[in-house]
Amino acid sequence: MIGNPSAEAFVMAVLLTLLAAVTLAIARQRNMFGVVILSSIYSFLMASLMIVLDAVDVAMTEASVGAGISTVILLATLYLTGSMEYPQRRSVAIPLFVSIVVGAALVWGTIGLPAFGISDAPIHQHVAPTYIDFSRKHDMPPNIVTAVLADFRGFDTLGEVTVVFTAGIGVLLLLQGGWRLGGSRPDDDTEGDDEIGDSI
Repeated sequence: MIGNPSAEAFVMAVLLTLLAAVTLAIARQRNMFGVVILSSIYSFLMASLMIVLDAVDVAMTEASVGAGISTVILLATLYLTGSMEYPQRRSVAIPLFVSIVVGAALVWGTIGLPAFGISDAPIHQHVAPTYIDFSRKHDMPPNIVTAVLADFRGFDTLGEVTVVFTAGIGVLLLLQGGWRLGGSRPDDDTEGDDEIGDSI
């Protein structure tokens, strides 16, 4: 996206640093509202990183779903559950150990991958030329990403859309059920107890 390679590397370094800082802030945050807002910021930063990597379609998806719909759904969930996290009663040693092992395995798995942007990577030698040649011969959309998502992987895209739509309907039904039951939030109960205590 950026013509100057050094400028692109600098922008990517800044975005990755901000992503790491936001991740640490989310881990240390105990207010759920703050976690939701920081998660939205994380999605925007990730979308910006995708734009730098010339993946505009992925950036649009991340911005609309990660920072848009997910934020709205999480805020609606907070309305029903409260915004404060209760203190942890269990040890965090096991989850921390599992997270470190999984993260190390993912990093180890990337060692054998081709270098980023290399032209002679296997995907550029076999898969990508097939898609490009086939789309040109059969008058498919000029945008190769659109051709892959709408033609080559049309049924996959339809299945993904169906899953996301079903999940959205399920979340709306759960939220609507919570509102109909009239369940009060923990924060509301606490405020009510404080008001009763003040009146006494």
